Amino acid sequence: MNSPAKILVLIPCYNEEANIVSTVERLRTVCPEVDYLVINDCSTDRSAELLKSHGYPYLDLPVNLGIGGGVQCGYLYARDNGYDVAVQLDGDGQHDPAYLQAVVAPVLAGELDMCIGSRFITRKGFQTSFMRRVGIRFLSWLIHLLTGRRVLDVTSGFRATNARLTSYFADHYATDYPEPEAILAATLAGYRVGEAPVIMQERRGGISSIRSFKSAYYMIKVSLSLIIDRLAIQKSKPNS
Repeated sequence: MNSPAKILVLIPCYNEEANIVSTVERLRTVCPEVDYLVINDCSTDRSAELLKSHGYPYLDLPVNLGIGGGVQCGYLYARDNGYDVAVQLDGDGQHDPAYLQAVVAPVLAGELDMCIGSRFITRKGFQTSFMRRVGIRFLSWLIHLLTGRRVLDVTSGFRATNARLTSYFADHYATDYPEPEAILAATLAGYRVGEAPVIMQERRGGISSIRSFKSAYYMIKVSLSLIIDRLAIQKSKPNS
C-alpha cells in the first residue's frame, strides 16, 4: 500500500497465544506503513505476555468486553487519534494482510463507507464448514430482507471503515457478535456498505468463539437481534 491516508489496523485478541505473534508479524511484513493496535480482551493465556515481550502496541482491557466491546474500544481509539481508515483484522490468522489494500481501496476512493473482505465472491481459500455456510447464507438473506442490501459474507470480521463510520461505531456498536448487526445498523443509518474479494485461511490454532453447540444459539440470538434492531429503528423514525 502506498497511500498517504492514516490507517489503523485493529486486532482483537482473546486467548490467541498460538496466533497473535504470527498475525502481527505478517501484518508488519506485508503492510509496514500502517499503524496497528492489538486489543487484548482479558486473555487468560499468554497473549498479554507475548504482546508485552514483543513490544507490540496494545490495549489491555480491565474487564472482558467480548468481541464487540473490544472492537468498539478500537474504534474509539481510531476516532480520537484522527485515523482516516480503521481496519478490523482478526487475531486468529484467518485474515491475510495481503488483501488489506483490496479491502481499504473502495473506502479510500470514497466508493464505500465500509468494505467487508468476503470469501464468498470468488469462493477461493478456506470457506468454513458446511453448517456455518448455511447459517451465513441465512443471515445474509435476513439482512437483505431487512435492509435491501445484499452482503454475502455477513460474519466476516475483515472490514474497513472510513472516519465517519468509525466515529459512528465508536458510539454505536453491538457488544456480543457484532458483525451482522454492524452491517444492518450502518446500512439503515445511510452508510454505504459493500464487499471486496479476499482469500481467508483456516484458523492456525486455538479455539473459535463460535463452536458446535453454540452455533444454533448464535443463529437464533443474532437473527432476533437483527429483527429487533430493525423494528426499533423503524419505530424511532418520525411519522413511522
